Amino acid sequence: MLSARNRMRRSTEFEATVKHGIRSSQPDVVVHLRRTGDRDAPTAPRVGLIVGKSVGSAVERHRVSRRLRHVVRAVLDDLQDSDQLVIRALPGSRTASSERLAQELRRGLRRALESAGRER
Repeated sequence: MLSARNRMRRSTEFEATVKHGIRSSQPDVVVHLRRTGDRDAPTAPRVGLIVGKSVGSAVERHRVSRRLRHVVRAVLDDLQDSDQLVIRALPGSRTASSERLAQELRRGLRRALESAGRER
């Protein structure tokens, strides 16, 4: 489970991250990263998950959410305090192994961070 300070809760945060963030697609997940650089931003990176009905039944969606939350804890150290990260699970994530989800998340995050570095 993610700590409360690392969870994204407001729909406005999700919307801003998806709309204005850097997007990196992988076969089973899409990573949206938004670097605000705002001094008034939260003191920890915030992460949100989007697991839609296209992923499967409620049981399957919750299973994917738990696996993604577990994986995302390992990559929190790669993020700056003001970063916002949204992970959208695609239908293939239902059958993907946890190891594969971890690899795709790391690869997507690495690509997004590289793009963010080029924009600065």
